[in-house]
Amino acid sequence: MATKPTDYLSNMTNFGPEPPAELESRIRRKLERQHFMHLIGADLTRIEPGRIEATLALGEQHQQQRGFAHGGLVATMADLAAGFAAITLVPEGVGVVTADLRVSYLHPGVGTQLKAIGWVLKAGRRLHFCEAEVWCDEVLIAKASATMAVQTA
Repeated sequence: MATKPTDYLSNMTNFGPEPPAELESRIRRKLERQHFMHLIGADLTRIEPGRIEATLALGEQHQQQRGFAHGGLVATMADLAAGFAAITLVPEGVGVVTADLRVSYLHPGVGTQLKAIGWVLKAGRRLHFCEAEVWCDEVLIAKASATMAVQTA
């Protein structure tokens, strides 16, 4: 019997582990509809259950007035990684949206590439609690905490 989105909300154990190829295919399909992500030039580079990595080649269009990666871009990368990490743990037909995002900026983003790593701390029926780090080249520039609300179709 197929698992319906409402079954997921009443009993998370109905959604078992997905084979890696199927998970990646499902996430890549969702990625096609992420127009803002494509606009800024970000891409997912690693997809695992509960964990995502995304990268972005920094260009002049990503800088604020002092030449650093714009804080909004850094927050976007953290949100992207945390959100897609949460999506890996919900079945087809169920989505997530950001309910809360807190970003702490540790260093200015000066370099050639941003890398965001997001993971799920706790997956719940209605909320997923996630964290993310954003790196610029080899420097940790931001840490984020995110709450993702689970939404059925």
